[in-house]
Amino acid sequence: MIGGSNLMVIFHENIMETKKKNSFKDYFKVGEVLGYFFRKKDPSRPKNFSLKVMHGVNKLSIIIFLLAVIYLIVKRLF
Repeated sequence: MIGGSNLMVIFHENIMETKKKNSFKDYFKVGEVLGYFFRKKDPSRPKNFSLKVMHGVNKLSIIIFLLAVIYLIVKRLF
């Protein structure tokens, strides 16, 4: 059995191994967002009205958020 302090050391080492230095480019990746909007239809995914509405509202909220961020950036710069 591993003691508490040994477990913390192992946990800390695992975290340090998985951490990597993020570059400036990593903060502006939009691949996942674009993949959410432009993905193929999956025939195995359930097709009910509530799910379609939920995804529609999610897409709308992402668009509004991105527009607000762009507006704030433009307002701040000019």
